[in-house]
Amino acid sequence: MATELHSSLVSPPEYQAWVRLLWLLLVGVGPGSRAQQGTQPQSIKIEGDITLGGLFPVHSRGPAGVPCGEVKKEKGIHRLEAMMYALDQINSDPDLLPNITLGARILDTCSRDTYALEQSLTFVQALIQKDNSDVRCSNGEPPIIPKPERVVGVIGASGSSVSIMVANVLRLFAIPQISYASTAPELSDNSRYEFFSRVVPPDSYQAQAMLDIVKAMGWNYVSTLASEGNYGESGVDAFQQISREAGGLCIAQSIKIPREPKPGEFDKIIKRLMETSNARGVIIFANEDDIKRVLQAAKKSNLTGHFLFVGSDSWGAKISPIQDQEDVAEGAVTILPKRASIDGFDQYFTSRSLENNRRNIWFAEFWEDDFKCKLTRPGIKYELGRRKCTGDERISRDSQYEQEGKVQFVIDAVYAMAHALHSMHTDLCPGSMGVCDKMDPVEGRMLLQYIHGVNFNGSAGTGVMFNENGDAPGRYDIFQYQMSNISNPGYRNIGQWTNHLRLNLEEMQWSGGDRKIPESVCSFPCESGERKKMVKGVPCCWHCELCDGYQYLLDEFTCDMCPYDMRPLKNRTGCRPTPIIKLEWSSPWAIIPVFLAILGILATTGVIATFIRFNDTPIVRASGRELSYVLLTGIFLIYLITFLMIAEPSVAVCAFRRLFLGLGMCISYSAMLTKTNRIYRIFEQGKKSVTPPKFISPTSQLIITFILISVQLLGVFIWFGVMPPHTIIDYEEQKPPNPEFARGVLKCDMSDLSLILCLSYSLVLMITCTVYAIKSRGVPETFNEAKPIGFTMYTTCIVWLAFVPIFFGTAQSTEKMFIQTTTLTVSMSLSATVSLGMLYIPKVYVIIFHPEQNVQKRKRSFKAVVQAATVSTRLSQKSSDKQNGESKIEPDRSQ
Repeated sequence: MATELHSSLVSPPEYQAWVRLLWLLLVGVGPGSRAQQGTQPQSIKIEGDITLGGLFPVHSRGPAGVPCGEVKKEKGIHRLEAMMYALDQINSDPDLLPNITLGARILDTCSRDTYALEQSLTFVQALIQKDNSDVRCSNGEPPIIPKPERVVGVIGASGSSVSIMVANVLRLFAIPQISYASTAPELSDNSRYEFFSRVVPPDSYQAQAMLDIVKAMGWNYVSTLASEGNYGESGVDAFQQISREAGGLCIAQSIKIPREPKPGEFDKIIKRLMETSNARGVIIFANEDDIKRVLQAAKKSNLTGHFLFVGSDSWGAKISPIQDQEDVAEGAVTILPKRASIDGFDQYFTSRSLENNRRNIWFAEFWEDDFKCKLTRPGIKYELGRRKCTGDERISRDSQYEQEGKVQFVIDAVYAMAHALHSMHTDLCPGSMGVCDKMDPVEGRMLLQYIHGVNFNGSAGTGVMFNENGDAPGRYDIFQYQMSNISNPGYRNIGQWTNHLRLNLEEMQWSGGDRKIPESVCSFPCESGERKKMVKGVPCCWHCELCDGYQYLLDEFTCDMCPYDMRPLKNRTGCRPTPIIKLEWSSPWAIIPVFLAILGILATTGVIATFIRFNDTPIVRASGRELSYVLLTGIFLIYLITFLMIAEPSVAVCAFRRLFLGLGMCISYSAMLTKTNRIYRIFEQGKKSVTPPKFISPTSQLIITFILISVQLLGVFIWFGVMPPHTIIDYEEQKPPNPEFARGVLKCDMSDLSLILCLSYSLVLMITCTVYAIKSRGVPETFNEAKPIGFTMYTTCIVWLAFVPIFFGTAQSTEKMFIQTTTLTVSMSLSATVSLGMLYIPKVYVIIFHPEQNVQKRKRSFKAVVQAATVSTRLSQKSSDKQNGESKIEPDRSQ
């Protein structure tokens, strides 16, 4: 037995209590002997055919060295009387245990687990086999030892720690136990406390109900506060375990209130709670005194209205924990096992007096405490200054009376035992009056099965039953302490919990009468377009990060990039198509190039018309009519390309852009190159002989020009074959950091490189023409167009040198297409304008405004032209020599 006792220890501090119990069991000394030695009675004995045990905290825990303190009126006397009331009702009921009287042995636990353990030895005395063979009376006869009463079941205890201690010893002797107030979750462990049952739901149900309340209010971040001891710690442990299993709730702080708090302890607790100030919800499993001191500390710290308490049944609907702290407690949600006031007990208890209630050995103490008087008893010194009890006082008339909350459960516990015994008697003793042999003695394990099988309506009309762990179903009322908008400040019933929550959120109100449920969350919900970045190890806490750039919120934790052709919605919950744009005619980027092109086309058309009109005049003939018309055609195409570059891209437009973009310049510079090359060859040939060079006739010049142009056309057609023209939508060109300004640009499939390659041949022609213009700069302007062509090419080179850095310098701009298109078209128009202005506008001016100068000059032979050019060259050299200080005169060798 010692080994079994040791294995069932609850915790090391209880070791001394178990050693003492073992000693008492071995020597056969029980509490009864101590009762005979002491002056204070220890138990109530009610005779009956079957005896039930009872454990009640009649007295509070005594000071150091004293087991018992002052009498407890409600939790002690009310509950004790409830058991005796239930026994009276059962014994007078002809249908329940007929012809069988229930008796009782009721003990005082003094609210102390170790003391209750000693007291409970009374229940197992009859089961201990004692060897009395060596004991003889003086006459030699064996002694007659009265057989101690056998307790078949125990009602109690109250506190969970007491029930745990008693359950360990009752289990050894297979005595069933039904508690009316112990709610610790560990008592549901059927492997350790198989003989323990209870008519109150365990704290695990209460913890589930509190978790459901917290979730219904939308909280996900709370703190817990527990009084040190089995009730508080087990309750919080159950709440934490259930919340972990359910998920979605995090515990910010889990604080334990010491049994003996030091000064300032509660101020430290409030300070710790404020370390996680977002966790405004506080789940509190604590005794009344601790609850009150927590509220006082919160008020002292000026935190009235900050904490939102969710209290367990130890708070319930009691006034004492919140007295003088109502403003701090406002809005507190509390839970209480569903119960009702038993009218029959009120009638019974208020009729109790010193005369008719002598069976209650502690009733005199209650009487003195309730009526604040003193009874004269033998051996008790009369206390001066206190009135003497008359015995005529009446409960509720001469004192305040309110039925204690657990009275209903005490009655239900006694009735549960009675119904189990009734069912057992019906099965084992059919037709038998009274207790039959099969129930003498009552077998504890069999009785336990009958207890688990009971199902009846209890004293409050609610069903009484037990599950496989001996637990009653969870039924709770939910209250909220309210001060505003109600006639009398107090607790208001706002819902119930019976396996699931029914909570009237619209009836809840908070500090100042506010109807909006306050928040108790670690992190507030992220704004639209923000993702949650979780805090490691705390699933309810996160930081909000904006999905920036072209990201959208894929889910609450992930930002993802929109497809290349889309941009995020303004709230970043999805993506939307990127708008498609093109260069519009009304755009400032188009107006200027179009204006220049129109002027150029008009001017070119005017020049062509003038040349056609005066086609046979000397100036027109002298300018080389055939090449002039070719060159003017090229200039016209250069101006025309502006409209193709601005037109809405299509396959046809893209094809014409490829064709005409470089063609106009190619035609212009091919014609000018042919002219300058002809002049250069003529005068270079003239230095050697008087024979004119080949291919200087108009037909030859046209053939050379068209050969040069054909190179450009050949390249373009090869380009057509390798990569047919098509349109594209460029989503990268206008993709600024702000996606609201993102645009897809409809354009032709001409990259910057392909565009430059398209113009490169024309640029080569332009540079070559410039070189020849430089070489022909010494030819007198009287005889040729070398100088105007030279000035034209110099200016054109400057224009295109300016074009290159502007074109490529804007490659990273968000308006690249617009800038580059405008730059290209304006540069081309300027180069065409330079050519038109320097080569033809002066001729048109003379033709129209000075027709007298448009006359036939004396025709010269090729030899005369060469001699004149040579003389002009030598004269320019002499002039240069004189400027350098030389006066040497060369002979004229042209003669």
